[in-house]
Amino acid sequence: MADGKVYNLKKRILDFVLKIIQLAKDLPDNRINRIFIDQIVRSASGIGSNYEEADGTPTKRDFVYKMGIVKKEAKETKYWLTLIRFTNNSMFYDRIDLLQGENEELIKIFATIIIRSKI
Repeated sequence: MADGKVYNLKKRILDFVLKIIQLAKDLPDNRINRIFIDQIVRSASGIGSNYEEADGTPTKRDFVYKMGIVKKEAKETKYWLTLIRFTNNSMFYDRIDLLQGENEELIKIFATIIIRSKI
C-alpha cells in the first residue's frame, strides 16, 4: 500500500461517501446547492448501500445486477460532482477534483467486477 490507496473496497467506498458528505456540509447554503447536495448524498450513499446488498446476494446473477446498480449510482455521483464544481467557488475545486478522480477509479473497479463476474 505504498501508493496510499485503500484496497478494502468496502472501506474505500465508505471513505468516499464520507468525503462527499463532508463536502456537502461545507458548500454554501443556497437554493441550487440544496438540490445538488440532496442528490449527491443520495447517489453516493447509494453506492455503499447497494454494494453491501451485492455482497450478500445468493446468486451470481443477483450480484451482477446489484453491481450494475452500484456502477449506476457512481455515474450519477459523477454528474452531481461536475455540476457542483461548475456552480461553486473555485475554493472547492481541489477537493472536488480529488473526489472526481476517486469516483472514476471506483467506476472502473465496478465495471471490472461486473465483467469478470459474468464469465
